[in-house]
Amino acid sequence: MRETVRGHRVRTAAAALTAVALLATGALTGCDSSSDNRANGSPAKRRPSPTPVWDRSPDSIAAVGDSITRGFDACVVLSDCPEVSWATGSDATVNSLALRLMGAPAVAERAWNYARSGAEVSDLPAQMTQAAARKPELVTVMVGANDACADTTASMTPVEEFRTSFTGALRELRRTAPKSQVYVSSVPDLKRLWSTGRGNPLGRQIWKLGICATMLGDAEDESVQAQQRRTEVQDRVKAYNGVLRDVCAKDRRCRYDGGAVFDYRFSGDQLSRWDWFHPSKNGQGRLAEIAYRNITAVRPPV
Repeated sequence: MRETVRGHRVRTAAAALTAVALLATGALTGCDSSSDNRANGSPAKRRPSPTPVWDRSPDSIAAVGDSITRGFDACVVLSDCPEVSWATGSDATVNSLALRLMGAPAVAERAWNYARSGAEVSDLPAQMTQAAARKPELVTVMVGANDACADTTASMTPVEEFRTSFTGALRELRRTAPKSQVYVSSVPDLKRLWSTGRGNPLGRQIWKLGICATMLGDAEDESVQAQQRRTEVQDRVKAYNGVLRDVCAKDRRCRYDGGAVFDYRFSGDQLSRWDWFHPSKNGQGRLAEIAYRNITAVRPPV
């Protein structure tokens, strides 16, 4: 009798272990309702793919920033020329970002330029408020040159103030237009502009009127003191670009250009013939090319 009970217990335990093994095998091989459906010839259910955060073909654009985005000195001396703006212009020879993305018929209706000549980063929150009211699919930002182009290096915008203003500008945008994408251009290499334009006698004379004195003042002076001043400006521009990159990286709908504008080697043909500082029409076209390439890229620039 004792042996029979023991045998019964062994058989029961073996059956239980077999059942557990079968269940484990089913789990390991992925046998669930979906696999049953496949066995019966029914297609497996798939989870929908998440919508990409970055839209590579936005259909409305608002631009904020400074005189570069206003096309200053590109058409007429000492005047804005927004029709040749790299961001929102309608001039076919420039082929602005808006023209490339949306086509000519849409530019007049769905491209807005809120940049202002002379603007610094502290002016950006107010411009963003205007842009946000349009609920644009894309906002372009180019700012920082005027923050470095002060009368003296001591007057340049401190880096932390620059960070506070730019962070506040994105906050203003998100308050009203949380889904708008933002493309942020790096600040141009002002030292390269000095190096390119200083060989032009007319350019040097115009620079004496006070254009970007920290970098372009005393253009022919290559003393140690002058070189140190230009290096200080260069370092400040690099620091601004670091702020633009870092703050933008915290916003999932923001894309920084990876320093593409800073790295671009502008030639004399791409500088205004009136001040040898602002982009000419040719230069505006190059800025548009850079922006379009980065905005339509599958991945953001590194």
